[in-house]
This record gives sequence, structure tokens and C-alpha cells, in this order.
Amino acid sequence: MVRITALVHTCNDGLRLGRCLETLHPCHEILIVDHGSRDGTLSVAREYGAMIRTARPGASPAEYLENKDAGDRSRWILCVDPHESATESLAASLYEWKSEAISPGAAFAVFLREETPEGWIDDPRAQTRLVPSDWVNWVERFPAHRSADVTLEGELLRFVFP
Repeated sequence: MVRITALVHTCNDGLRLGRCLETLHPCHEILIVDHGSRDGTLSVAREYGAMIRTARPGASPAEYLENKDAGDRSRWILCVDPHESATESLAASLYEWKSEAISPGAAFAVFLREETPEGWIDDPRAQTRLVPSDWVNWVERFPAHRSADVTLEGELLRFVFP
């Protein structure tokens, strides 16, 4: 079965991180890359059993995974912001996806719904968020989007308010 590592970059996200991590059940492990949090972020991450790495300037996501034994490295990375939570339908899609054959070089996108003071809005563009661990095309903390990426059912909810 395919293994997924959730990758979450944090900085003083203690108030919202638990909500994010609570929805990552389809992932085999959670990797927190912390950018100098001074609140309860790392305590929350530990409560969920997450691995914690200190952010290093210019480091790629694959470099954060290199500290693990080669036989235990996940093949796929799910990139999530600490303000985001996976819906039940996205979790179901990830479970289904893990049980199917995967094509080499593939990447997968998801839709986002964002909380605003006026209510929830849907982003009409899917974002690439699930990529192989050897992915090299990154834009800061997230994979670069490719129009050919397959979009998974479900979405990520982006919360603006704690």
C-alpha cells in the first residue's frame, strides 16, 4: 500500500494546528517543519505524534525526509497548511487512492474552500498538493501546479479565524 507523509510548515500555529492534524487520518505520518514557533505549536504537534524538524533556509521537502531510514521513507507527500483541514470526502478519496495502482510521475490536486467574514468561498482552481517524495518542482512550501494533475474528490477547508 502507498504511504503518505503529511507535510505541514508551522510558525506560531498552536491555536489551529490540532484542527488540521485531526483530519489527516489517511496519512501514515505527519512531518512538522517549524519556523521558530514560540507558542504551543510544538506541544500540539507532539500530542499528535508528529515528527518535528527545524526549518532550514533553502531546504527542500525531500531533505526533511532524508533523516529517516531509507526503508521507511514515504513515497508520497501531502502538503497542508496549518490553517487547513481535510474534509471527510477528501480523506475518503485518499484512502481509496492509496489502495489503487499509482502511475509514475503523477501528481494530484485538490480544491480549496476558504472561510471569509461573508461565508465560505470556493477557489475555482485546484492546487497540486499530493506529490511523489522525489518531486523537484516546488514554489516555496507547496508543489508547483501542473494543469495535467488529476484532481481528487473532496477539498481542503482553509480557516481564517482560530
